[in-house]
Order: sequence, then C-alpha cells, then structure tokens
Amino acid sequence: MIFFFDEDYALDTDRRELRRGKDLICLAPRVFDLLEYLIRNRDRVVTKDQLIAAVWRGRIVSESALTTRINAVRVAIRDTGKEQRLVKTLPRKGIRFIGTAREDVRSASSTAANRVNGNMPSTLQPDGLPAPLAIPDKPSVAVLPFQNMSGYQDQEYFSDGVTEDIITELSRFSELFVIARNSSFQYRGGSIDIRQVGRELGVRYVLEGSVRHSGKRIRISAQLVDSSTGVHRWAEHYDRNVKEVFSVQDEVAHTVAALLAAHVKRAEIERTLLKPPVNWQAYDYYLHASRALGFFLSSFKAEELYEARHRFDKSLSIDSDYARATVGTSFTYSIAYVQAFDSDHLNRDALDRAYALARRAIQLDPNLAEGHSHLGNVLRLRGDHDAAIAEFERAMTLNPNFTDWRFVAVLVCAGQSRRAVEVGQANMRLDPFYPPFASGWFGLAHYMLKKHLGALPPLRECVSRAPNWAAGHAWLAATYAQLGRFEEARDEAAEVLRINPNYTIERTQKRVCLFKHAKDAAHLHDGLRRASLPQR
Repeated sequence: MIFFFDEDYALDTDRRELRRGKDLICLAPRVFDLLEYLIRNRDRVVTKDQLIAAVWRGRIVSESALTTRINAVRVAIRDTGKEQRLVKTLPRKGIRFIGTAREDVRSASSTAANRVNGNMPSTLQPDGLPAPLAIPDKPSVAVLPFQNMSGYQDQEYFSDGVTEDIITELSRFSELFVIARNSSFQYRGGSIDIRQVGRELGVRYVLEGSVRHSGKRIRISAQLVDSSTGVHRWAEHYDRNVKEVFSVQDEVAHTVAALLAAHVKRAEIERTLLKPPVNWQAYDYYLHASRALGFFLSSFKAEELYEARHRFDKSLSIDSDYARATVGTSFTYSIAYVQAFDSDHLNRDALDRAYALARRAIQLDPNLAEGHSHLGNVLRLRGDHDAAIAEFERAMTLNPNFTDWRFVAVLVCAGQSRRAVEVGQANMRLDPFYPPFASGWFGLAHYMLKKHLGALPPLRECVSRAPNWAAGHAWLAATYAQLGRFEEARDEAAEVLRINPNYTIERTQKRVCLFKHAKDAAHLHDGLRRASLPQR
C-alpha cells in the first residue's frame, strides 16, 4: 500500500519508506507506525490512548515520549506544532491527520519480496495495529531482565548483570538470532505478555527468570517460553554459592543454545568470551559501574560518568587482569576526552590513557568482542580509520549478534556513510529500542550523503532524547542550515553553546570528529558555519 499526500509525499507501507519526490526520508520505526496509523485513520480524531494501544500495543508511554514522536512526524512531513497543516492536535480530544491522501494498493508479493531474513521492521496492518516483525529463519530469542527477588532494590544491579551476561554469552552462537540488551531491558517491571514481546521484537522464544541473592548464596531460576504459543519449553533453577555465578550463567546459556540450535558446533560451546575475575567482588563492582555508565549514556551527566569510573577502578583494584572492567575504564576516558566536563576534554593524555587501557583489555582477553569494538572507537578518535573498522569487524566475527552503535560513527568518519546507514538499519533490527546517540550518528550518516531532509528526523529524535549532548545539536544545526532553515539552525547552535560555551568548529568539532576525507570534513564544517557556530 502506498499513500500519496501533500502533493509530493509517498508513504510506502510495504517497503517502510517515506519519500518526498525522489528523496528518501529516514524515520524511526515508531514514528513511521505513528504516521501510518494517523493516515489510515484520517477520517476521524484518534485519542492518545488509541495511539498508544495501536503503536505501542498498550505499553506505558510518557506524555513527553508521545509528544516527541508526534513532533518527529511533523518534522518528517514539513509540518510544525504551530502551523499544524497536516497533523492537528485537538485539545482534550486527540490527534488527526487533516491532509488529503489517496491510496495505491500493491500486490502482496511486493511485501514478501522485501522481507529478507527478518531484517524488515514491523508495519501496521489494515486494522491499524502493528504487524509482527518477521521471524528470522534461524532460532531467535530475547532475554528479558531477570527479576530481582532479593527483597532489596539496591540488589537490582546484580540481577541485571546476570541477565546481561547471559545475553552476551548467547550472542556468541552464530546459529542464533539474539536481541540486544538495550531492547530486552525495555520490558523491565510490570506484567509482561510474552506474545506481545515476541511480536514487538520479532523473536520465536523468550527467556525469563529471577535472581535471589542473599549473603553468599544465590538462586537463579530461568524458563524458556515459545512466544507464539506461550508454552514453556524448558525451566530450571540453580542454588549455588555466589562465587559460582559464572558457571550458572554458562550453563543457562549453553542449555538454551542447545535447545534452540541442535547443531551448535562444539568449538563454540567452549567458554572463551567471559573470563570471570579472580574474585567475585570485582565482578560486583563491575556490575555497579556498568549500571552507572548506562545512566550516563542517557543523561550525559558528569557525576554518573565519574561514578562509573570509580566503580571500574575498584573492580580493577581487586582483579587487575579483569578485561571487561579494563574496557569500561577505557571507555570513561574516551568519553571524558570528547565531552566538555573537565581538563580531560580534548586532552591528548586522556585519549592516550583510553588507548592504552583498550590495548591492555585485548591482551587480557583477545576474544572479548566489546574490547575490540571499544578499541575501534578509540582508534577513530585517533584518526586511524582503517584499523578502527578492522577492530569492529573482528568484534562481529567473535559475536555474530554483536551491536555497537559506535561502528556507525567509525564508518561515517571513514567516509563510508552508505555502509553506515546499512549497519545502522541492521542494528535497529537487533536493538529496536536503540539509545539516543545512535539516532544522532544515523542522522549524520544521511547528512554526509547529502540527504539533508532524511537526516532531519533522526537528528530531531536524538536531541529530544539526549538534550545535553552537544554533538547532536551541532549536527542538527548544520542540517537545518543546509536546508536553508537558518532560524532553526541558530536555535540549535545556541543549544550547543549552552552545553559547551567554549565550543568552536576548529577547537572542538575538528578534534572530536576526525574525517578520513577532507571533502567530508568540509561538508560538515560548511553546515556548522552556516548555522553561525563560531569558527575559532
């Protein structure tokens, strides 16, 4: 089905594309579904509850999140909240698409031809509800956050860590399709409909469980459920000493893998990725640090970055050879180099420290996928583009289900923005609830391809979800400027200077975003200058 509206727009529901003339406009999956639902129901006003029920399947959605998606729809179709010429908000009633649209029905075979290997996101059915994501050909699984049954909220980090490690371990099996941690963790808390999870994430199986941690003892329970039928395929519980948590994670992962992939190679069953620390307390500090780092990547608050570094350092003080904690510490220094928090900002010593720690992590555990990807990101910051790509490709060889949005950044800076878009789309399938900076780099990839109109929606999404990330505002400012929307460009430039008053194109942008090709750098810097950001 194709909907034509506003003279030159075409919404292709089979291909999941929005086009304006010949230009392809990039839309996040939920934004696409929201626009499609409004157009399909253009003959009436739809309430916010109806939107949430149709697009989010009744999941809890905040008022700000819904407003952000509606604004993203308006940006994509060149509408505004003030003008409301196509999408109108009726106070205390709801939302309505008021433009004129006509339909062009295409054959069902067209849809089938474009659903390849489960990489195509969901679309809305004729009844207005999201259709399920195509199930991949190989066994697919999502691991939901294990419930913390310890009775204390401050123990939640431990159950999260157990869940994350099982996801990482399962991801190593090339025979499996494993949803990324970020998307799985969107289902934390509350009652969960397994069929809904399978529908939204496009997986056949769901692994859920619980962790009870008391003193030196742990009980881990796990069950594997067929999301299409709700039938339990396997269940087990383990009562162990807390020091045995790693062997339990192994056992759960390998049992599930054996159930889902009958022909898993024996070589892949051998544990090589997650070498446990000598002392489980080092692991405990690592889990605390990882949680703090996750908070930082949403808030961009300096204190959460420093808390993460402190916890990683505590972990390494107990086990100096713990590769994963070494990676985490390196990551905090690379962030501090980029972000304008303190004297580490654009300080070569901080970048050298990040590099040295990343190299050490690889020496400690050559098979740690996240170690190779982080080293690749540090190499990007050093301007070693080919080596950076090689490290990410090594990470994906080690872990076929590995997702790290920084690979998009590496490819953009290396002048491979077309591939960056493809990698970003593949990551969206494994991680439908991607982090905010992911949409920023995805938008920049479109900008570097000179698809400025297509860059606008993901960049708008980025700044709405991460308002304190200066880079997102800078790239959005450049995009507006290239589109001739200079007032909006100057507004975004003001946000950049609010976050980092010392920002300049020469001193900041050119040093944190090194391009392999001068023409790419010139294109971005031209947009930044036209947006009135200071040159020096």
